[in-house]
Amino acid sequence: MRARKPTSGEGTGVPSPSPEVPETPDVPEGTRAVLDGNEINRALTRIAHEVLERTKGGEHVTLLGIPSRGVPLAERLARRIERVEDLSVPHGSLDITMYRDDLHLAPARALGRTAIPAGGLDDRVVVLVDDVLFSGRTVRAALDALGDLGRPRAVQLAVLVDRGHRELPIRADYVGKNLPTSLRESVTVQLTETDGQDGVLLGPARPSPLKGGLRPGSSQPSHSTPRPGSTARSGAQTPADTKEGDA
Repeated sequence: MRARKPTSGEGTGVPSPSPEVPETPDVPEGTRAVLDGNEINRALTRIAHEVLERTKGGEHVTLLGIPSRGVPLAERLARRIERVEDLSVPHGSLDITMYRDDLHLAPARALGRTAIPAGGLDDRVVVLVDDVLFSGRTVRAALDALGDLGRPRAVQLAVLVDRGHRELPIRADYVGKNLPTSLRESVTVQLTETDGQDGVLLGPARPSPLKGGLRPGSSQPSHSTPRPGSTARSGAQTPADTKEGDA
């Protein structure tokens, strides 16, 4: 009988290759890591199982990531669901730029990419995926955008971090970590696909580029006024890289 060839590191005293992401992220001065790469992976695996349980196998599920970091998170969730159920899960991205309620306050922004899977969204269980849930305004904008693209059977929300301080009556269906925060703090999610490493960092709030005085930790100006004749499009957030004032 031919002997089995040992795999890398097996029986040789050589350690196996390290995981695809660093266990502990590089932490800038003044911040602390609240999730490392392994903890993010475990949280996403748990969310994938919860999605399958709640949707009875995930047959009608479509995942839509909200740029920027919601997109790679949706891709990771799709891969995990596929491994568990041997089921191909449609996934894409949903840009909310033109549905934000701070367009008149923020500098001009480039449009993101909306990619809807083949088959569309009608009669699907759409799970919106984002990195941080804060005020709820990004999710409100995503719901507005979604309404222009189809009529899903149901819409659910999955987030890696829920930091509280909601300004709208919005709640996540799937949460990787509930993280109590102060409005004087910022939550920064780092992902290998966008930042070269995985981690969730908690640090002091940074100034927002939005015009007008801002309440600490909020995307809403303390003395803003509506645009003449404007409708109540919602979805304000600070830049997606910081997630301090919105999501």
